[in-house]
Amino acid sequence: MTRLGGLTVAIMTDETGWHTRRLQAALRARGCIGRCVDLADCRIDTTAAWHGLVIPGFGRDLPDAVLVRGIASGTFEQVTKRLGVLHALRELGVSVYNDARAIERSVDKSMTSLLLHAARVPTPPTWATESLAHAQRIAIREGAAGHALVLKPLFGSQGKGLQLVGQVDGVHHRLPDIGAAYGSLAYLQRFIPPLTAPGFDWRVLVVGGRAVTAMRRVSSHWIHNVAQGARCEPAELTPELASLAEGAALALGMDYAGVDLMPSPPRTKWGSRHGIQVIEVNGVAAWQGLQRVTGFDIARCIVDDLLDRKLAASQAGTQSKLARRA
Repeated sequence: MTRLGGLTVAIMTDETGWHTRRLQAALRARGCIGRCVDLADCRIDTTAAWHGLVIPGFGRDLPDAVLVRGIASGTFEQVTKRLGVLHALRELGVSVYNDARAIERSVDKSMTSLLLHAARVPTPPTWATESLAHAQRIAIREGAAGHALVLKPLFGSQGKGLQLVGQVDGVHHRLPDIGAAYGSLAYLQRFIPPLTAPGFDWRVLVVGGRAVTAMRRVSSHWIHNVAQGARCEPAELTPELASLAEGAALALGMDYAGVDLMPSPPRTKWGSRHGIQVIEVNGVAAWQGLQRVTGFDIARCIVDDLLDRKLAASQAGTQSKLARRA
């Protein structure tokens, strides 16, 4: 284990609490300081310092590394500026974990689906369209083939705003207006009916390209998010789950990721050999529920990967460049 003490890491978060306390404790255990910063409070000011950024708590300096824990929602302009700060930090040589590119790929569900499909990671058929008429035709065609659809907000999280569309258990669910609530865009994904009662999905945590732990999220409702009432159960991290989750994180270029997978009938065109499909990839995944069923410190695992792999590689690259210039 590389010893990287005395460093100050900016924990980018819009709220402090359990996760940030765990990360700060893990950083202290490595001799580092974790300082919570809200990206909304960061500024671009080309008169303030040579780098043109103002990061609260760092004066004219930059953090040694950045760990992104959360980004507050806001207007398109506000979110663009916040991601722009992360882009700038990366371009200035600061290790950002996960960086803005990875977060953009995971926050935009349509891009997630596209990248998973391109990487041949099993994922349900997906459509994203700004045309309500086109979305209605998709729903009709899928319904005629016996499939229901899930309508999701493109930038949603925690299972909020999900609606079933089409025929489900003999009941027709009409496609709602995709105006303000969905940003005038229909992101539709083929519904995977539960294979058991109650149904479940898996959350697999990938850190540094390696799947490290998993849980089942069990619920009598078809939405399995913990925020929507699902309960967490320990789950075996099988080779199949690990391989699919690692492939999903790699496809999106994630340092760490919470990968959601669902069981489906095996040997289907869209499923894996064992009948598992990747539903979503979370770039700022919460892990409080997962920690309750995991035997090691997840925050410590994340911090170790940041320091021993990401930051150490960045410092080695900088030293190599300086040696070539000498």
